[in-house]
Amino acid sequence: MTGRLTFFFSMRWWVAVAWIEDLIREGQKSVDEIEVFYVEGTSVSADLKQKKVNLATTSRDCGLGIRIIHKGRIGSSSTNDPDKWRDCLKAAIASGKLATPQTWNGLPEPVSILSSSLSFDPALECDPDIARDLLRQMLEGASEHPADITAGSASLSVSSVTLANSYGIRYEDHHTGVSLSLEAIERQSTGSEFDYKSYIGDVNPRHVGQQAAFFASKSTDGKEIPTGDYPVVLSPLAYAELLGNVFIPALNGRSVHSGRSRLAQSLGQTIADPRIQMYDDPLLPRASGSTGWDAEGTPARRIDFIWDGVLQTFAYDLKTAYRYDKKTTGSAVRGGFGGLPAIGHHNFIVDGKRDNILDERVLYVHNVVGAHTANPMSGDYSVEISNAFWMEDGGFEEPVRSAMMSGNVFDLHKDIAGLSKETRAIGSLILPSIKINKQRIIGK
Repeated sequence: MTGRLTFFFSMRWWVAVAWIEDLIREGQKSVDEIEVFYVEGTSVSADLKQKKVNLATTSRDCGLGIRIIHKGRIGSSSTNDPDKWRDCLKAAIASGKLATPQTWNGLPEPVSILSSSLSFDPALECDPDIARDLLRQMLEGASEHPADITAGSASLSVSSVTLANSYGIRYEDHHTGVSLSLEAIERQSTGSEFDYKSYIGDVNPRHVGQQAAFFASKSTDGKEIPTGDYPVVLSPLAYAELLGNVFIPALNGRSVHSGRSRLAQSLGQTIADPRIQMYDDPLLPRASGSTGWDAEGTPARRIDFIWDGVLQTFAYDLKTAYRYDKKTTGSAVRGGFGGLPAIGHHNFIVDGKRDNILDERVLYVHNVVGAHTANPMSGDYSVEISNAFWMEDGGFEEPVRSAMMSGNVFDLHKDIAGLSKETRAIGSLILPSIKINKQRIIGK
């Protein structure tokens, strides 16, 4: 990992947003602390309707979020017009007056952090012709299987993020992104695939197209499966649905201390198979969630939540840490410029000993539907399996008609029998496929 250690911008860049300095000075006249979060970016996208480019657009956006703290009261406001920062500041101060006071020990001060952008590709250009070429390559991949294309999209983005506060933090980060998706249908069977990477050289548009058409064509004439317990392999996509909707929220310190996490009393206990590690690595080069600092300016660092199956810690932002006499883990994230910092993760990784988990006959589940209905406290779930197949020796055999899969997300992690050698990024999750030796399937 390379990069110059610094906690200030180049003067050439800072002149372009000198109004932020004016904003902070103005805010300090009325409040104890002030934080400024500013995002600007350019994106281009091209969409498919069947096999024709239906729409290509280019846009440039920006957004400003202001958070103030005064006598323990937190206020906020946002705008997509930075020229109106004075009105935005007044609104943040006004909202703070209505807030309930809470324990607050201050925003972070500047420290030395890695200045190189870990998720920025200097070769990426927001060019409509590049987006259209990505669509063409997806269509070429899809032509390998007999399926009709129903929709698709390709987008490119370049953005910068600025964080500044009244203690002197002046942080800047840059991000790029390439997003691909394709949907296909063959008779009554559908298939879809997507990819998102920070670096344009890391996406494989032909593979996206090939996989979408493959699942649509291969899923036709699915066979019924009798109700019973089966060895099941969940793809990273299917696993992400259960992990993200139930397990990861249970690691949130706010949920833990408010009594909304099943894991609240489990620190130091074995809660997963001993081969399992789960951690957040915000300093992973080329990963989409990588950053040197969290959404509040706390230096980012790796957090080991689970090691050899044992629960090690929970995630905290400043607000939750101050309230419960804990330390922030640098886990603050923002959903956008308009949202306040909240506990989240950057690159959540499931790791451990890897095996060939497809050498024996298993039921392979590519996707599940309905994971959002799982009970976040108990972990119980009942989901529909989609694009499921019997597999043996790594090869797809007969498809399985739609059925239900039920169980408990927390218990599932104790029953993991293997992790695949390959991993895949699903949003901010980096996951292997997982094998469960005994999983309840509700069919005919």
